[in-house]
Amino acid sequence: MSRFDKYFLMKEGDVTEYVHFRIPRYFNAGAKTSVKEIGDGNLNYVFRVVDDESGKSIIIKQAGEQLRISAEMHISTDRNRIESEILLLQDKYAPGLVPKIFEYDTTMCACLMEDFSDYQLMRYALMEHKTFPRFAGDITTYMVNTLLNTTDAVMEHKAKKALVKSFINPELCEITEDLVYTEPYNDAKGRNIVTPENLDFVKKELYEDKALHLEVAKLKFDFMNNAQALLHGDLHTGSIFVKPDSTKIFDPEFAFYGPMGYDIGNVVANLFFAWDNGDAAGNGAFCDWALKTAAEVVDLFKKKFLAEYAKKAGDIMAATEGFAEYYLDTIIADTAAGCGTELIRRTVGMAQVKDVTAIADRAKRVRAERINIRCAKDLIMNRASFKTGDDFTAAFQRAVKERSHT
Repeated sequence: MSRFDKYFLMKEGDVTEYVHFRIPRYFNAGAKTSVKEIGDGNLNYVFRVVDDESGKSIIIKQAGEQLRISAEMHISTDRNRIESEILLLQDKYAPGLVPKIFEYDTTMCACLMEDFSDYQLMRYALMEHKTFPRFAGDITTYMVNTLLNTTDAVMEHKAKKALVKSFINPELCEITEDLVYTEPYNDAKGRNIVTPENLDFVKKELYEDKALHLEVAKLKFDFMNNAQALLHGDLHTGSIFVKPDSTKIFDPEFAFYGPMGYDIGNVVANLFFAWDNGDAAGNGAFCDWALKTAAEVVDLFKKKFLAEYAKKAGDIMAATEGFAEYYLDTIIADTAAGCGTELIRRTVGMAQVKDVTAIADRAKRVRAERINIRCAKDLIMNRASFKTGDDFTAAFQRAVKERSHT
């Protein structure tokens, strides 16, 4: 009987033995290996195991029973099962854009997967103001293929409903419902983190804006009830590895069936956060790239979506003339809303982004936060008017100009 026959939270010293136990032929017999815990997220423990001689490596990702961000928040370890299954599915739809899964261990709630040690986490790369010309192409291919292929427009309807059941993910959805669609607008649980200089601004623009509350309430209930496509659910630059010639998307533990625009909007918002950081550093060329790429993400998604829809839509009514364009318009409106809620929750909520929090100059951080909130409100309140990538970047630039006069 192995000590890995019963769940416990592993430390670095346990992991080498664990790898040899689960996949004994992955490393050569007698190989000397090194282990390091490299997790940077709020939920899980991530270990890299490396053969010191050959350099061969593997990632072990284990779900803890409480969040790293808060010991008071407990959550089901089933999230790693969801992540493993969705990565296997996404590898089918978007091969080469997600990590390979070697095995999932239901007892230890651990996933053994491909390592990307020669890649860089995109958030940190962007904070170094590196640019990635192929990113917009890669991320839109990933989103079109993984989102459209899991909709009723393409899938047999009963098979789609079975996937909805498999990826119901209520506990992680509850986190999103609280941290994205509730607390940023009222600080209901006292967990918001607001820069002191922006307390009055946040109170006026978020806590006291009843019209905004109504629109976000609509978005929250749409998020909970619109089982449109199988989402990544947490698609930001901290869930993407990059190098100049490749992009890999990982960490889909928040996956569930919801509105496509939530994923797309998260990508656009995180490019705006990258702009914040570049602007604070005075790097105009990087800022131009970030906005250009944000617009490309929207426009390339639209172009690829319509092309794939024309080839794959199987439902007879989905093939009705004009429906694809109508359907896409609703997705882009949802994208504007998703971008707006991500901008707000990462600016004032408890799970913030280092692009902004790392801005050392207090006045520049205050400026960035106000730009984010002003842009977000425009995106949410006027979401039906957003049609093109330029519409998104124009909203951001309006917020920049508005801030410069206040």
